[in-house]
Amino acid sequence: MIYKTVGEELKWFFIMFGNEFRQGKQEAFETLMLLAVAHCFKCYNPKELADFLGIPYQRLYAELQTWSLYYLREMLVRFLVHQAEEELKAVSSKSAATKSRAGITLSVDNSVIDRLGKLLRCTWSWYSGRWKKVVTGQDLLGIVLTINGKVFPLDLWFCSKQGRDHTDKPSLLLSMLTRLKKEFADIDVTLTDIPMTLDSWFVSEDMKQHLRKLGFTKIIIAGKGNYVFTIDGEKKPASVWKKTLPLKESLWGINVAACRMKAVSPTFGKVVVFFYRKSTTRNYYLMDFSPTPLRGAEIWHIWTQHVWLEWFWKMLKTVLNMTSMRLRGVGLYTGLLIKVLAYLLVLRLKNHRKFSQFSFTQLMRQIQREGTLQELIQEHFHLPDFFHQGQDGASCLI
Repeated sequence: MIYKTVGEELKWFFIMFGNEFRQGKQEAFETLMLLAVAHCFKCYNPKELADFLGIPYQRLYAELQTWSLYYLREMLVRFLVHQAEEELKAVSSKSAATKSRAGITLSVDNSVIDRLGKLLRCTWSWYSGRWKKVVTGQDLLGIVLTINGKVFPLDLWFCSKQGRDHTDKPSLLLSMLTRLKKEFADIDVTLTDIPMTLDSWFVSEDMKQHLRKLGFTKIIIAGKGNYVFTIDGEKKPASVWKKTLPLKESLWGINVAACRMKAVSPTFGKVVVFFYRKSTTRNYYLMDFSPTPLRGAEIWHIWTQHVWLEWFWKMLKTVLNMTSMRLRGVGLYTGLLIKVLAYLLVLRLKNHRKFSQFSFTQLMRQIQREGTLQELIQEHFHLPDFFHQGQDGASCLI
């Protein structure tokens, strides 16, 4: 049964927590895991779970408030890094051809989560690519690792336009990458050897220089239409070049009409520009910021992994119902951690051969079909008789 497999994977989370954190908050962490597992049964926030179990929801909220922002951030990063470590080390022992086919790539982008409340942390006015306008919500900046079509988030950070420190997204991104570089160095993995893709929002000369200073050697960034390039002595905006440059079909390793050109930019100096024809995206050219220019097939192979980041945002928002978690203050990161734990649990289930062909949503439905949430709780969370009204509620978890 799938419940046996769920139990095996739950052990990984508790062992990891016990190894990484030694302050004895096992009961509070079990509450987080219970809320994560409940996502498979369409309980997307503490109130829905409390109503399902027939206990006072205040007990769950009180348990969640025991975590500090520091611990929430630390748990988020460490769980994500250790999950990615397992996948990276499994592929690193393979041949160079196998590693290339795995499509190992770091992808960076941000996504706006629509919010109507004004008292929620980090709520501000942001431009949403989905709505093509400025909306009120929270801007979530993410770095994910893609391997063999699987998405492993490495760090997620809510952006804020308020605060005493530098809060712009490029500064936050560099801070996240610096932290991740150190975390991966501790597990003997060189993060900077992995190719990186970034959305056009992060295009700047300063960003290019900072990424090179960190040690990244393969950097592909989506371009903007208003940038000007000099190619073969002619100076034109990118939006004009896309109409005049001849795109060649059937180039080796590239499944779209494309051309790779050396250009000179007033902003970036000498740069390799890769134009391509693609009807499913507004982007039509890429810039290679790598210290050593890459071939066209390499640029395209790296960039095709970027779409998986959009898939991850979709899972977070629609399948795991990110907008349903509306906790105030540091609860913003509590809700994010719960969603990510639910995502990692389902992702780990997909690593088992018998479930490898299931999609993300199919696997969640399979858990629902084989039993109930109450059965799963009684089997894997070792609860007392039940949650009793007026007693310790969620703190009864052991």
